[in-house]
Amino acid sequence: MNSSPEFPAALPFVKMHGLGNDFVVVDTAQSGMPVTPALARAVGDRHRGVGFDQLAEVLPSARADLKLLFWNSDGSRSGACGNATRCVAERAMTARGADSLVIETERGLLSARRGAEGMVSVNMGQPQLDWREIPLARDVDIMALPLPGRPAAVGMGNPHCITVVSDVAAVALEEIGPKLEHDPLFPERTNVEFIEHRADGTLRMRVWERGAGVTLACGSGACAAAVAAHKLGLTGREVRIELDGGWLIIDWREDGVWMTGPTAEVFSGTLSPSLLAALS
Repeated sequence: MNSSPEFPAALPFVKMHGLGNDFVVVDTAQSGMPVTPALARAVGDRHRGVGFDQLAEVLPSARADLKLLFWNSDGSRSGACGNATRCVAERAMTARGADSLVIETERGLLSARRGAEGMVSVNMGQPQLDWREIPLARDVDIMALPLPGRPAAVGMGNPHCITVVSDVAAVALEEIGPKLEHDPLFPERTNVEFIEHRADGTLRMRVWERGAGVTLACGSGACAAAVAAHKLGLTGREVRIELDGGWLIIDWREDGVWMTGPTAEVFSGTLSPSLLAALS
């Protein structure tokens, strides 16, 4: 179909995932068509659109190799998305013939690098451990919130609520997740993680993502969970975390929280002019 004033030019996209945490990647610098809340909702619809946990919008940057903005499937913005950052970094490094690059996000400048056996690492920056930065609605003990289960709160450019349980498989995530996401203690809502500390020193985690619901993995959530587990005395500063979609390695170093894991590119395509026209 040819483009026209009624039907704007089709918008290219790439579908990627990290541990089943899936993303649509669009390059605004290339297409000239910025993402809007309505576009994010339409593309995020798994029945009438493409479907994703988050949409990653690639923009030019004067400070780094590229800039990323993140959108949830409900059309809201996310300040950070670790697995999407790793996915876009892998694609950008391949295109540039590079093994490392710097990405500008609302979280700041994040360093990414290629590892062995197809793994990609990204430095998600230092955790936010002040109640005002997370943010919370009031000054409370961030390692023992006044909520059921006495969860911890950690910011990674977005808020996280982490509860330690004996069996994550038994958690009614679809029931408890939205209640905690919208609790008044979190003025910007929150991502919700449940973690189980296992005998071998690893963590098992399940997640309810703000604006997305239950997802197979959450990179920033895994980083927040690792920080909370260390602060609570459960693990060292480096820990392996098993999510529903696979494993991540989290290492809280002096320069920030590094996250390492696999990425995958699934397919590329174009959003039809008729879909885009329906949004105008």
